Amino acid sequence: MAEKYIARSKAIAARMLGGEMMIMSASDSTFFTLNEVASTIWQAADGRTPLSAIVDGKVCKEFDVDREQAQRGADRFVDELSQHGILLVSDQPLMETDSSTSLEHR
Repeated sequence: MAEKYIARSKAIAARMLGGEMMIMSASDSTFFTLNEVASTIWQAADGRTPLSAIVDGKVCKEFDVDREQAQRGADRFVDELSQHGILLVSDQPLMETDSSTSLEHR
């Protein structure tokens, strides 16, 4: 299976409130409240770290969760947020080419 690299879109509004991450898409005004696990993935989405490494190094270490279960949940989370343009996903590291939001999006 190909690696997934994820990065936070710049076309969002995000705030941490009371231990939960609140995110709204600027493109379709979809609003999400992220639990602790999803917030951990969100905060680690730097475009350079593969999702599998985020799951191994963050999710499985910080939460009592099975590796396979954590990966399935992370994949669903990433798929849902990428459909709203909140997370950008690629099979290669995502790099900004200029000051605009020109990140690859798959």
